[in-house]
Amino acid sequence: MLDVIELERMEARTHEDIFLGRSHFMPSGRVFGGQVLSQVVSAAARTIADDRHVHSLHGYFLRPGDMRKDITFGVDRIHDGRSFARRRVQGYQDGVPIFSGILSFQDEDEGVEHQLPMPEVPAPEDLPDPLRELDRHPHSQRLLAANPIEVRHVEGSLLVEPTGGARPTQAVWTRVRRPIGDSRLLHQAALAYLSDYTIQEPSMRGAGVAWSTTGLKVASLDHAMWWHRPARADEWLLYVQESPGAQGGRGLAFGRLYTRDGALVASVAQEIMLRVPTSDAVSPPA
Repeated sequence: MLDVIELERMEARTHEDIFLGRSHFMPSGRVFGGQVLSQVVSAAARTIADDRHVHSLHGYFLRPGDMRKDITFGVDRIHDGRSFARRRVQGYQDGVPIFSGILSFQDEDEGVEHQLPMPEVPAPEDLPDPLRELDRHPHSQRLLAANPIEVRHVEGSLLVEPTGGARPTQAVWTRVRRPIGDSRLLHQAALAYLSDYTIQEPSMRGAGVAWSTTGLKVASLDHAMWWHRPARADEWLLYVQESPGAQGGRGLAFGRLYTRDGALVASVAQEIMLRVPTSDAVSPPA
């Protein structure tokens, strides 16, 4: 994860700043959307003064990325104001865009504060490790153990089968698996990375399907994120998620990230493509 967030600045520049990013392995061969989000944050921040920090991102996943190919990021400095700065970032492979988004950065500022309270849930230490679910699936177990993001589901995971009925809500504890230093930018990029992990699941829970469902097709369409307060991505965060609705082969989900002491640090919205096989075509999980 750290290797892909660290981008290479290219000398070539027209009206944009150009950066080059690598991808890490994914079983599907496609680039993980959270990786692209973290790289977009990293690229845009490299063109911003150190006293300004990202507070929002709005973007579209346009095409699936190929993990074997580098991604070129072009950053357009579209606005620098007294308190805010905006950057448009496009990610390209083979000369065509795979992601397009706009980010906003702000100076440190004082203002009114309020937040929705964090729900009461069991502590992450009191929840089962999903790796134990996969004792009979050693290959999947190895892949999950290699994931830089650790997750503990409050309602039970969706790896093998849905639990708790068809309810379009869930809460997960999540964090980066090991300490990553003290850089605020790195933690903001890492939060973008993990924000794309599990946010599809409330829509899947509403449909009563698990990741192992034969014929299931899921892909992120767009993603929005707001950073409210500084937070460490390598400490446990509660990711509270809900899907208000799904229709037309799409599912919408919202998420809120809280620290263990109840501070709301980020909010997320994402719409996904969600295509579920018809009931007569669904076979039991392998």
